[in-house]
Amino acid sequence: MLNMNMMMIAGSNRTNASSTCLLRYIEGLLKNRKISVTLVDLREQPLPFFSPDEQELHPNVQRVLEAASNADGLILATPEYHGSVSGLLKNALDYMNAGHVAGKAVLSVSSAGGPVGVSSLTHLQTIVRNLHGVNCPEWISIGYGSNAFDPDGAPLDEGMRSRIQNAVEQFVELTGMLAAKAAAAN
Repeated sequence: MLNMNMMMIAGSNRTNASSTCLLRYIEGLLKNRKISVTLVDLREQPLPFFSPDEQELHPNVQRVLEAASNADGLILATPEYHGSVSGLLKNALDYMNAGHVAGKAVLSVSSAGGPVGVSSLTHLQTIVRNLHGVNCPEWISIGYGSNAFDPDGAPLDEGMRSRIQNAVEQFVELTGMLAAKAAAAN
């Protein structure tokens, strides 16, 4: 098995956001598998508004782009706001180009105030396709009532934990296959 490096972006500006808590839980699952993880929490590492005219990149932007370039796979988490991704995450993705994402597995994660965040996941997967990333066939959405976590950060709902573990397993398998293919091509 290849040594894998994952990058995760938490796209919420809310303290103790469900989407960020979910990423931290996934981070633990990956680290238990001895997978290297870089978590970028945009609340803690804010980025300036994207402008194509800007020549010098802010240090936080440089860190995000470097982490994306070095990652074998990406996990993008967003709250669902008005049927779409957060402005915070969209801004971070606007800094990226195909060189950062192309050919890499991407797992989309959302949390919603309602039952599920399908609209934000659909929008996120469209952005990933435009960056030539490979969307994981599974995604993770937690909604109202399933977004409670225990003191260790695990979702309280056993069915939700199982679905998350299955989605992460598929994502890791896809990332490994794509990383091996990329390594063989080089």
